[in-house]
Amino acid sequence: MPFPIPDLGLLLFVGLCGLIIGSAFMVVTSPNLVHSAVSLLFTLFGIAAIYIYLYADFIAATQVVIYVGGILVLIIFGVMLTNKIDNATITSKTHNQIPGIVFSALLLMMQLYAIFNTNWLVNENPPIDNTIMEIGKLLLGKYLLPFEVVSILLLAALIGAAMLSRKKAE
Repeated sequence: MPFPIPDLGLLLFVGLCGLIIGSAFMVVTSPNLVHSAVSLLFTLFGIAAIYIYLYADFIAATQVVIYVGGILVLIIFGVMLTNKIDNATITSKTHNQIPGIVFSALLLMMQLYAIFNTNWLVNENPPIDNTIMEIGKLLLGKYLLPFEVVSILLLAALIGAAMLSRKKAE
């Protein structure tokens, strides 16, 4: 019996999952903050690739622009420019490892139970070619009010962050 050739899409998905799991593990276990940030870069790009794999092009682009381009750069600059840290390596004794492992294992068991005991509906319709147009129509039509409320909330958070970061006159 010849060896069956696996589906290329399945290999891509499994490879992306391996990249995401491996790099996420490096994020939380690396004692060096810069190495953790680089591992986070691979994790976030892997998640964006999964979104592309799921035909969610707008969410993938948003993932790259906001999380990779914004949040990750903010974390790296925060680490590099903080005047209270002499080097980027912070070592500390980890406390509560056993309760953390038990809690994480319980969460994993609950998620696996929900995944394997749910009747998942499979959509027989073909995927939408361009989700950006559909999202734009929804944001400027049905969901215009929540969109504007969130924009005002983000503006208030930006103003609050600017006020908190100002140097106080002494």
